[in-house]
Amino acid sequence: MPGYDERSMILHEHLRGKIEVRGKLPIDHMDDLSTVYTPGVAAPCLAIAEDVTKAKKLTIKSNSIAVVTDGSAVLGLGNIGAHAAIPVMEGKALIFRQFAGLNAWPICVETQDTQEIIDLVKNIAPVFGGINLEDIAAPRCFEIEKALQDIGIPVFHDDQHGTAIVLLAGLINACKVLDKSINDLKVVISGAGAAGASIAKLLNGEGNQKSTGQHHIKVKEIVVCDSKGALHAGRTDLNSEKIKLLDFTNPNNVSGSVKESMRDMDVFIGVSKGGLINAEDVKTMAKDPIIFALANPDPEILPEEAKAGGAAIVATGRSDFPNQVNNALVFPGIFRGALDAGSPRIYKSMYFAAAWALAHSIVNPTVDRILPETLDRAVVPLVARAVKLNYVPR
Repeated sequence: MPGYDERSMILHEHLRGKIEVRGKLPIDHMDDLSTVYTPGVAAPCLAIAEDVTKAKKLTIKSNSIAVVTDGSAVLGLGNIGAHAAIPVMEGKALIFRQFAGLNAWPICVETQDTQEIIDLVKNIAPVFGGINLEDIAAPRCFEIEKALQDIGIPVFHDDQHGTAIVLLAGLINACKVLDKSINDLKVVISGAGAAGASIAKLLNGEGNQKSTGQHHIKVKEIVVCDSKGALHAGRTDLNSEKIKLLDFTNPNNVSGSVKESMRDMDVFIGVSKGGLINAEDVKTMAKDPIIFALANPDPEILPEEAKAGGAAIVATGRSDFPNQVNNALVFPGIFRGALDAGSPRIYKSMYFAAAWALAHSIVNPTVDRILPETLDRAVVPLVARAVKLNYVPR
C-alpha cells in the first residue's frame, strides 16, 4: 500500500483541492435569479448599510472563518511561502467544515511584512465571522495577533493557543491518573517560539478565571529553553518575546542546556525538534515524570525510549502513538463556541474553559488515554458549549 506522501499526492492531483463553494439554493427560474441577485438583493444590502450588525443575520459572515497564513512556518516544513501553504490551509478549512459546520477559506498572502498582514486582515474582516491565523513565524505572529484583537470578530493563532489548550487538557488528565496536583508541577519547555510561549503563559495561569467553574491553574515552576538552552537573566541574545517570558519563568535563574534543565523536573514539554533527548535524560527527572514530546514528524523522544527512562505518561503529536496532542481537538470548537456566543474576541478564560471541557470528555483517563481520539465527533460540541457558556459580554 502506498505511503501517506504518495497517497496525498495522488489525492491532491485528482481532486485539485479539498474544498469548494456550493450554493444553498438552486437557481432554476428568473424569479430565483431576481431574488438572490438583482434587483431583490438590494433590500438586504440597504438594510446592512443602515445597520452593519445585520450582516451576521443576512449573510454568510456569521458562519465563516478566514484561515490566514504568510507561509513562513508551515508544519515542520519551515518558510515555504504562500503557494506551498495552500494544501495545509485547505485541510484546515475542511476540518472546520466537517467538525464544526463552519465555512472556512484559505487566505495565503504573498507578504511576510507584519503591518501588511495586519492591514490585509482588517480589510477582509467584513465578510468573515472569525480569523484563524496559521503557520506564521514567531515573533511576528505575536504582534499580528495582538494588533487584531479589537476588530470586532474573534482572532486566534492556533499554533500558539490550540497546542497549549490541548496540552493543558492532557496534563490535567495525566495528573488525575498519577494522583498529582497540577499546581505542584515543575515544568521544562523545550521551544520558545509561538507554541512554547503560549504553553508557558497558560501553565502560569494567565487569563484563568473562576468563571470556568474549575479551580485555578498555576504550576509551581516553569523553565523555558530555546536552541541555546534555558532562558535566563544573564543572556544577552533574547528577543523581546523571550525577555517577557522571564517575568514569570525560571525563578531560580538556572542556566545550561535543555538536558541540564530537565533535572528534577516533573514535566518535559517539547515543541522543538526530533531526537533532542534520550532515556538517560528522563532518568534525571523527578519520580514518574510526564513527557509531552510534540515535535513532528519526529518527537523529541520516542515513547518507548521515554518509558525506558522512567516516564509514567508519554504524549506526542503523532497519530500512531497513544495520547496524540492534536490541535483539531480544539480549534473547531473554540470558533464554533465563540461565533455562537457572538463574542467579539476569544478571551483567555475561554482557553481554560476549552481545556477543562476537553479533559472532562474522558470520564476515566488512563496512562494511554489522557486525550480523546481526534475523530471523536462528541468533542467539538462539548468544547463549543464550554466556550459559549464562558462568554460574558465585556
